[in-house]
Amino acid sequence: MRENKFLSIYDELVNQIQAGKIKPITKLPSENELVEQYETSRETIRKALNLLSQNGYIQKVRGKGSFVLDVSRYDFPVSGLVSFKEIAQKMGKPWKTIVNELEVLHPDDYLQKQLHLSSKDYVWKVIRSREMDHERIILDKDFFNKKVVINLTKEICEGSIYEYLEHVAGLKISFAKKEISVVEPTEEDRRYLDLKEYNHLVMVKNYVYLEDMSLFQYTESRHRLDKFRFVDFARRGN
Repeated sequence: MRENKFLSIYDELVNQIQAGKIKPITKLPSENELVEQYETSRETIRKALNLLSQNGYIQKVRGKGSFVLDVSRYDFPVSGLVSFKEIAQKMGKPWKTIVNELEVLHPDDYLQKQLHLSSKDYVWKVIRSREMDHERIILDKDFFNKKVVINLTKEICEGSIYEYLEHVAGLKISFAKKEISVVEPTEEDRRYLDLKEYNHLVMVKNYVYLEDMSLFQYTESRHRLDKFRFVDFARRGN
């Protein structure tokens, strides 16, 4: 028996999960049943199950067995500062950005507070639906300080605003403060997203800063609840 048989068992189960042959929330056969099915040892099965658990395919429940997790969700990095275009291209899925609104306006009281501006300043308002796999699953509401972001066009907004700001406008985007909450959808959300039966959204507020520590962007990014899992890498320091 090959020492790496657990890897072939792992690969076979992963393929079945990804292909939808084993549905989310389904309970896997018991260790004893898998031992018989694959004609191998309990240790080999446990190695395969541990690897499935580590990589987010199953959840082991003490005394009940192993249950398949929903792997159709897209990983959204919590700590990273990346554009939707970069995420979509990394996933290799068909994607599209739909520009619903693009205008310049004076900030209201709420935006003045978020961007530390006065009523006499101007901001770009950009509302975009993000489509992936032919479903509109993110609504991005971006507000940029016009003193910093001088020019925007529909074509720029359909691609990547960050790509334009960094490579054409020469801005150095440094970091963001993020707040994550679960909210009920508004009429605007229902108009611009394919919400289906879902009655809640994950909202990520972003306060984005340049290298010189100046705040130039406030964003509300509203995600359909079933399509994303928010991931991060945490290290315990000394």
